[in-house]
Amino acid sequence: MKHRIGILTAGGLAPCLSACVGRLIKKYSEHVPEAEIVGYLNGYQGLLVGKSIEISNLIREKIEILYEYGGSVLGNSRVKLSNVKDCVKKGLVKPGQNPLHVAAERLRKDGITILHTIGGDDTNTTAANLSAYLEENGYELTVIGLPKTIDNDIIPIKQTLGAWTAAEQTAIFFENMVNENTTSPRQLLIHEVMGRNCGWLTATSAYEYRKRLAKRKFLPEFLLTREKWDVDAVYLPELHYDFDEEVARLLKLMDKNDCVNIFISEGAGVERIVAQMEADGEEVKRDAFGHVRLDDINVGEWYGKRFAKVLDAKKTLVLKSGYFARSAAPNKKDLELIFKTCDQAVQFGLNGESGVVGQDEDYDGEMRCIEFERIKGGRPFDTTQEWFRQMLKEIGQGEVEMYPYGK
Repeated sequence: MKHRIGILTAGGLAPCLSACVGRLIKKYSEHVPEAEIVGYLNGYQGLLVGKSIEISNLIREKIEILYEYGGSVLGNSRVKLSNVKDCVKKGLVKPGQNPLHVAAERLRKDGITILHTIGGDDTNTTAANLSAYLEENGYELTVIGLPKTIDNDIIPIKQTLGAWTAAEQTAIFFENMVNENTTSPRQLLIHEVMGRNCGWLTATSAYEYRKRLAKRKFLPEFLLTREKWDVDAVYLPELHYDFDEEVARLLKLMDKNDCVNIFISEGAGVERIVAQMEADGEEVKRDAFGHVRLDDINVGEWYGKRFAKVLDAKKTLVLKSGYFARSAAPNKKDLELIFKTCDQAVQFGLNGESGVVGQDEDYDGEMRCIEFERIKGGRPFDTTQEWFRQMLKEIGQGEVEMYPYGK
């Protein structure tokens, strides 16, 4: 059987997309050099409107260059094939058309035998809908998802592609930006980190930053103290804290160090903010998947204003590291996981197995082709882990109420 392979990337960026595209092309070229490969441009949007690029032999010869790049060489978009109204609104299908049928017919017309979708839970649940439609309607086609997200929150996948790099880059971002605490007295730095429902990236990047900080030298005789450069608070969607107690604790740190440094997930306290906005009659905008558009919520700014007032901050900076971190090229640790995942994905594709390839938590982290129906988003960060509890204890934030893992 001669294969014709389709590849698309979708959703937000993560430090793995271009590398995944490159690895898939390299391994298919090695295993089935006669196979034709097509890259759909801008995710499911390109699939619907028929925009793609043929992967030539010249591209294949130089494909490892992609390992060195962030972003997605194929381009992304946020399109949900089951959201007919949104697809019509965006001009991707005509009124009365079923986007799943349009996508299926495009794949049939293009002669695709294996389709790889690289994205997060929304991308892969959409892949699941597409795979089910193809099977129910007699299309012979294998659909294989690869799990990318810097939030590391896809159930039941132990480690998503790109998340390690994003945490490292988030730490590097703050390593530079923390020096802003020297621009004025009583400085408040709010570092807003990506993470809608899961605090993994915020917690891990704070941990990585503190590990890097521990290797630096200080000069306390000249006001260069570790305390002034350390993290003072970490706020996650999985954490509950007493606002008044936190204010009292942070006020002491502000008086002592002349600054306060806070790491906060962009999804921390969103329910509270949305409820307040709706009570005030404000419109809460949502995307095609029904998610609140966090860029319009501005969690860091919301908390920054409230903390600034009670801490008597003379200057407040809200720092957003998300685009910096998610656009990076993958680090060595992520590349190793990318290679292992993509290599397995190629084997599953050639074997005709559909699903999402990843380390299955329910099978002791074994790399498997996970059934589509088991894939979903919103896995909470495990706040019971010793390294995290120890970090909170070290920064003086140990007495916080936590959601049980998996709630």
